[in-house]
Amino acid sequence: MFGGVVKYVKATYPHAPGAQNTDTSRDAAKAVSARTAELHLKCLATFQSGDYTADEVAAILGEHPLTIRPRITELKMQGYLFDTGKRRTNTISGRSAAVLSKSPRNS
Repeated sequence: MFGGVVKYVKATYPHAPGAQNTDTSRDAAKAVSARTAELHLKCLATFQSGDYTADEVAAILGEHPLTIRPRITELKMQGYLFDTGKRRTNTISGRSAAVLSKSPRNS
């Protein structure tokens, strides 16, 4: 997938789940850390078929949005996903959500 090059990446945010300075946040980050790489790959694979919001990716993968939203943010911060500038209504909150793509778009 990465051209046979293996590069050490320090396991800190955004390459690993981030946490606030509370026990519950640290516990949540620790709980998902074993699945982070798998979830990143599944999220990226989803974008092969189109552009989506984080919650749309969660629905496609059958995951809870609160598990997928941070993974999408991590992928954006790592430069794998890009904001298209489009917005769609989030079905859970009814608020506007960014539509993301694997390809950067010129505005």
